[in-house]
Amino acid sequence: MVDVATLVEQAREGRPRAVARLITLVENAAPQLREVMAALTPYTGQAYTVGLTGSPGVGKSTSTSALVSAYRRLGKRVGVLAVDPSSPFSGGALLGDRVRMQDHATDPEVFIRSMATRGHLGGLSWSAPQALRVLDGAGCEVILVETVGVGQSEVEIAAQADTTVVLLAPGMGDGIQAAKAGILEIGDLFVVNKADRDGADATARELNHMLGLGESRNPGDWRPPIVKTVAARGEGMDEVVEALEKHRAWLDGTGELAARRRRRAADEVQAIALAALRARIGDLRGDRRLSALAERVAAGELDPYGAADQLIADLTGTG
Repeated sequence: MVDVATLVEQAREGRPRAVARLITLVENAAPQLREVMAALTPYTGQAYTVGLTGSPGVGKSTSTSALVSAYRRLGKRVGVLAVDPSSPFSGGALLGDRVRMQDHATDPEVFIRSMATRGHLGGLSWSAPQALRVLDGAGCEVILVETVGVGQSEVEIAAQADTTVVLLAPGMGDGIQAAKAGILEIGDLFVVNKADRDGADATARELNHMLGLGESRNPGDWRPPIVKTVAARGEGMDEVVEALEKHRAWLDGTGELAARRRRRAADEVQAIALAALRARIGDLRGDRRLSALAERVAAGELDPYGAADQLIADLTGTG
């Protein structure tokens, strides 16, 4: 039997095993999940969440690790949620970013967790919002979310992070990638990694040009800065942290941080409600109400929209 209250208390004390068990409950959609979320709620809302996205090969894991080091130098407790592709056999995380973050493995103030997408599109796992809540409630001051790395379809990270960092690298077709509106529009900060390679300056110039073309900002609006880094050597990471802190201050000062978090909460509530409704509808297979409606639709007596309206009315008791 899982003692949720004890687990939450231990997680608040910074015990990695308790945090890991809570996230496992989230991933498995355990029956205790409601109790876990209720117990954590009083402690949430303090963490600053930074999402890192970009094409495969730009150095997301290396940049995340270097960013952890930069924040630890500032004395921050850091959580990392590294979302990996799923194994088609086990459903588990395929890459395991913790392998590439061994420098922080013994640091008690850093918690790193790999999560599998389990087929969920958009670069994140379906359980990511609740996992972020666990890390927030466990006292992480900064949470870094590293997404799968699938390119343009990865825009979902913008809905889960306070600040979204888009990484690019020279010589990887990033000129074309930068032109893709989906990625271009979600970035609050752009990082050109592997800046010691030829073409880094050209990539930064092209990105700056693309940002200028798409600009329709009012005075006081945030203009995403471009920072060049060599994450493998830790170069430029202090500048990234400085840019992140400037964006955080702008979010606070304009009220955008609260607005983003309200939108995030609304999406989370909606997703949970839809999942519950979907489960109830799934339970109707073979139910006489669904069978009767299906029979009428098949016979041409009722259109499918009208049948769906009737089914929803029955489920919600509004009929």
